[in-house]
Amino acid sequence: MFIGVDVGTSSTKGVLVSADGALVASATREHEVLRPATGHVESDPAQWWNEFCDIARELTPQAEQPIEAVGVSGMGPCVLVTDENDEPLRPAILYGVDMRAVDQIEALNAELGAEEVLQRCGSALSTQAVGPKLRWIAEHEPEVWARTRRLYMPSSWLARQLTGAYVLDHHSASQAVPLHDTHTRDWYAPWCELIAPELELPELRWPGEVAGTITDEAAEATGLPAGINVITGTIDAWSEAISAGAHEVGDLMLMYGTTLFMINTVEDLITHPNLWGTVGALPDTRNLAAGMATSGAITSWLRGLFGKPEYADLVIEAGESPPGADGLLMLPYFAGERTPIADADARGTVLGLTVSHTRGDLYRAALEATAFGIRHNIETFTEAGATINRVVAVGGGTQGDLWTQIVSDVTGLDQVIPTETVGASLGAAFLAARTVSDVRIEDWNPPARTITPDERHRQTYDQRYALYRDLYPATVEINHALAATQTRTTE
Repeated sequence: MFIGVDVGTSSTKGVLVSADGALVASATREHEVLRPATGHVESDPAQWWNEFCDIARELTPQAEQPIEAVGVSGMGPCVLVTDENDEPLRPAILYGVDMRAVDQIEALNAELGAEEVLQRCGSALSTQAVGPKLRWIAEHEPEVWARTRRLYMPSSWLARQLTGAYVLDHHSASQAVPLHDTHTRDWYAPWCELIAPELELPELRWPGEVAGTITDEAAEATGLPAGINVITGTIDAWSEAISAGAHEVGDLMLMYGTTLFMINTVEDLITHPNLWGTVGALPDTRNLAAGMATSGAITSWLRGLFGKPEYADLVIEAGESPPGADGLLMLPYFAGERTPIADADARGTVLGLTVSHTRGDLYRAALEATAFGIRHNIETFTEAGATINRVVAVGGGTQGDLWTQIVSDVTGLDQVIPTETVGASLGAAFLAARTVSDVRIEDWNPPARTITPDERHRQTYDQRYALYRDLYPATVEINHALAATQTRTTE
């Protein structure tokens, strides 16, 4: 049997899987991110390890056969810096939802050349990039920077705690812009020396390669058998794509979560200034990726404002609202936005409100806003030269059909829903299983159903989408002015 654990933005999830891919048991630990200042989003690495240990101790006794390998994955690219003894020096800075390094992005573009970064790294400098956040630490926390020697992400931190290995997977490294050269698939020494000269960079391996075996100390902490394999692991969205079998050229994975992620497998390297060109999770593969800063985060926020009713009730009420949400239009930029506009100061906007609108209308407008953002990104993929032949949808948002139906109606694309949508933890378990046996994800997680567009709604959504595209440029200056006045922090 095999265990896979994924550290996500709002929870850590683990699965116990048999050799034929059957989901035997699962466990979840919910958590919240830290928001010490506007635009700053962080996480406590001690929480990552403690939740892993809790989940492992819960799942291990349920195994009817020996556990032979462990898989790990996690949100990213994140920036966890430690000293030479692997003591964390501050909370981890999260991926593109953390918007703190805007000034450092501008400065590095001036130093290195924005086009040179794009061509060498596959991605432009953005809030997703690791390099600007390292420089932010150097400039704003010099006492921390003076002691910084190592760099971790959630998956590599778990691998370190379990095995003692200091490794990072090739895909995660390719998102550590501008430290990584996508052509050589290795660290780019001149820019590493410029940005982080004292940093000891991790050894690079593929996500499914063995990082090491579980130490006696880790076995005592987790209840797992000492000596079994632990994979190197990768970023959660890529592990989730593996879990759904979305890794052929032309496949596009949509991951419905707290944020929304899109991964398109491409034949050769494609670069676009508003998307992320990355090394794939499997050897010799390439991806073009996109990410929205909020999706499920908006629905969760609305639920909180509404007094925390059951999600099922909100979905029913949203389903009673007509396509177009009875004249409401929303921009989903409630935490800035990553792709394709790359605007840390973008803000959420709701237009068309009247006293007659209901919470169901607002909830539907949020689902539609996410769908419009997906369409905007898909059109950007196409402009970049990518091909989309098949869409596979995963994540919590696929549990009911309303959200996925709206996305298919807005984009005009079918979405394949796999049998299991538990996501990245299943992908991590699959990669772990491949270290000891010959398994296929098509056998572990076959397609379950397909969502097809309702042509009756095409005209409405085409008209709404045109207005959506007009709304951002029409309000950007106002939203930027408001963003400059916002100082509230949330823990």
